[in-house]
Amino acid sequence: MYQKLSVFQTAAAMAKHAGARQAVVAQNVANADTPGYRARTIPPFMQVFGQTGSAGMRTSRAGHIGVAPAGSSKLQSVISNAEPSPNGNSVSIEEEMLKSVAVSREHSKSLAIYRHAMTVLRTSLGR
Repeated sequence: MYQKLSVFQTAAAMAKHAGARQAVVAQNVANADTPGYRARTIPPFMQVFGQTGSAGMRTSRAGHIGVAPAGSSKLQSVISNAEPSPNGNSVSIEEEMLKSVAVSREHSKSLAIYRHAMTVLRTSLGR
C-alpha cells in the first residue's frame, strides 16, 4: 500500500517544473536588451500535469504499449506571442517579474505539499 506514494512524485514534479520555468524567466530577463530575441515561456504546471498526469493513462511497466512511460515527458519552452519592440525583442521585464513571482509561489506550494505529506506519513507511522 505504501510502496508508491504519488503525492511525493507530484510534489517533486511540481518543484522540477517550477525550476524549469524559473530558468526560462531568468534567460528572458538576461536577454531583455538583445535585439531580435523572442521571449520564451513554459506552460503552468496545471496544464502540463493535465496532459501527462493522473488524468490520462499511465504505465506501470516498460512493456506497456500505446503510452509513454510515466515521467518521460520533457518540459519544452515555447516562444511567447508578446508584441515585439522596434528592435525585435519581445521581452517585457514587468511580465517576467510577475512570472517570477508566480513561479516562486509554485515552488513554495510544492514544498508545502511535500512537508505536509511527510507529516502525515510520520503521524501514520507513530513518530
